Amino acid sequence: MESKVSRRRLLQSSSILAASALGLDFQQATAGEKQQQASPQPLKGNINQSVVHWCFKKYWDLEKTAQIASQLGIKSVELTPAENWDTLKKYGLTCAIASSHGFKSGFNNPDHWDECIQILRKRIDECAAGGVKNVITFTGMRDGIDDETGAKNCVAGFKKIIGYAEKNNVNLCLEMLNSRDASHPMKGHPGYQGDHTEYCIDIIKQVGSDRMKLLFDIYHVQIMDGDVIRRIREHKDYIGHVHTAGNPGRGELDQKQEINYPAIMQALQEIGYKGYVGQEFIPTRDPYEGLQQAVLLCDV
Repeated sequence: MESKVSRRRLLQSSSILAASALGLDFQQATAGEKQQQASPQPLKGNINQSVVHWCFKKYWDLEKTAQIASQLGIKSVELTPAENWDTLKKYGLTCAIASSHGFKSGFNNPDHWDECIQILRKRIDECAAGGVKNVITFTGMRDGIDDETGAKNCVAGFKKIIGYAEKNNVNLCLEMLNSRDASHPMKGHPGYQGDHTEYCIDIIKQVGSDRMKLLFDIYHVQIMDGDVIRRIREHKDYIGHVHTAGNPGRGELDQKQEINYPAIMQALQEIGYKGYVGQEFIPTRDPYEGLQQAVLLCDV
């Protein structure tokens, strides 16, 4: 009898241990999912936050990105095609800025005007129909064009399309990009002509329209010009959209990088900026944790 009881207890103990092990594995496997399901505390909402989908495409499809954005209090998933905007609306989101012709071919080269204008007209139509206020645009690469000529070409080229943007109440946001970082195709853009803040601002001023704005990318500005808060204050009337990322490396907005994001967000609030701040960092660790950290850091 004792032998049978011992065997029974041994089997029971083994089953309990196996179940415990399985339970532990399940908890570890679903820890990230549970974290995503947890309801974060409500944001202050003084800064309208957005997330740039291309940075997280490796981890989440558009619908998952929209779910996570909604959960974290983010109001937009940006630079995604118009065919995706209905998906965003399901989660109460918008697209803060639409994509367009890309940064390699821009308005500094008249040979690219027809292509860029055709794409921008289509995007402006989509934005007007979909309630999107901004579309991105670029100077293009130098490709042997000197800076003075490139600027003149940009002004002339943008004047060919800006009236259509005005008619449809859509902003063209010219992005300044850094040309210093050659370590990764999306961390820097060697050869890009609009690689200084004031160069882009001068083009915008010469175009002379309230619908011509600057995409103030904090990461790129920090690399090329620095003095971020002063520039925000100086150019407050021209800032149409803002992007973030940690420098150096275009990673998370954490303690490993040099930019003081809470102070910058406070400066944006002080100038009365009502546009969106797009989280555009390239994750180097858990993407959800990094995005949540960035959102909370910018929620001033």
